[in-house]
Amino acid sequence: MSQRLLIVDDEESILTLLQFNLEQGGFHVTTAMDGKTALEKACSNYYDLIILDLMLPEMDGLEVCKQLRQNKVLTPILMLTAKDDEFDKVLGLELGADDYLTKPFSPREVVARVRAILRRTQTTEKPVESSTLSNKIVIGDVEIFPENYEVFLNGSQLELTPKEFELLLYLANHKGRVLTRDQLLNAVWNYEFVGDTRIVDVHVSHLRDKIEPNTKKPVYIKTIRGLGYKMEIPNKNE
Repeated sequence: MSQRLLIVDDEESILTLLQFNLEQGGFHVTTAMDGKTALEKACSNYYDLIILDLMLPEMDGLEVCKQLRQNKVLTPILMLTAKDDEFDKVLGLELGADDYLTKPFSPREVVARVRAILRRTQTTEKPVESSTLSNKIVIGDVEIFPENYEVFLNGSQLELTPKEFELLLYLANHKGRVLTRDQLLNAVWNYEFVGDTRIVDVHVSHLRDKIEPNTKKPVYIKTIRGLGYKMEIPNKNE
């Protein structure tokens, strides 16, 4: 069964080019040319991935991304931007986008990026009846079920984006080890971001918001100044 993509861009030439190349790659493609229509389609239909342009009429890509996450739509989002502005990229990630590409880009690059994201998230497509104990990772009050893409804190399930889950899982699998931002970038995102390690900091911040009792004094994901991050079992005395 073909994986379903929603492509959102107000430039018809780009939309047509992306649709053609992704359909040639075996994907089922739906399109939208404004943010309001994109939001309606994404909330009422299932998609494996959304390619979302930043600059859109009716509602811009940042607002679409924000509202999707607020509506608990956790579909991976690849954001497209014509700007080479660090602020826009980081803000998109902070609002819940999983990845971004800066225009101009080649259709081949987009297809490769889409495949990479879907490979990392394909586990979520497998139907799971309930959480099992197999391969469960427990760190303090956090329980991670890698096969199910599920995380529980004090028995309550957390809603993580696929990228947040992958980052948490990698940190947990390397518990007690200091991991540099470059290591995390290469391991979790699977390709070079040309030294743009801010993407790691943004996702660590998201995780801390969801698992830390006090984000100002994190007990799970520690910052190792000048090096990177380390995940630890919380010390009850902290």
